[in-house]
Amino acid sequence: MIKKAESVAALDEIGRIRLSKSFIMREFLYSEVANFHGIPNIPDDPELAAMVGKRLCEDLLEPLQATFGKIIIRSAFRSCNVNGFCNEQQRAKKKGYTCSSNESNFAGHIWDRRDADGFAGATACIVIPWFTERYENGENWQSLAWWIHDHLPYSHLCFFPRLAAFNISWHEKPQRRIDSYIEPKGCLTRLGFPNHDGSHAEFYRGFPRLATA
Repeated sequence: MIKKAESVAALDEIGRIRLSKSFIMREFLYSEVANFHGIPNIPDDPELAAMVGKRLCEDLLEPLQATFGKIIIRSAFRSCNVNGFCNEQQRAKKKGYTCSSNESNFAGHIWDRRDADGFAGATACIVIPWFTERYENGENWQSLAWWIHDHLPYSHLCFFPRLAAFNISWHEKPQRRIDSYIEPKGCLTRLGFPNHDGSHAEFYRGFPRLATA
């Protein structure tokens, strides 16, 4: 059993938890909001956080990195205190804060809480430099979205304009939904949409084949 960190030594041990071949917990605990405001970004339930983090890394991040090369973690785990503070600042319309409510982030960015239906999950915001270069040269964000949709067991994707960063989620009950803040904004697909099933290979011609992590 992994105990909650109540000392630097205990937090160091949590940071060393191996989530997959390429990733350990420490790199997922970084937060600009936490660092700037001095709010600990530490899981209350490190065992649950490690469990969902392993699924996120092994099922989604490792295949992406094996296929496209190095990926960059922009934002991942948030403690309830960090996310709650960030959401308060957003509701006060403070610039630079983009967190939704704690409840909506359970089993999302808040890895160590199950959602209202009792399911577990984890989200990370990542950048894929291989794709960022293509995006800056005019590639449509939807090409990467459809590639992931056709190849990986994601739950939710949400794309952002800067660097074509995107949230990618693993969840025990996957939504299989894609949204975007890049034009065309809104929902690209979800269960029940006519474009949801089948191959979408015509949208990602020139992309590499899925590699084994």
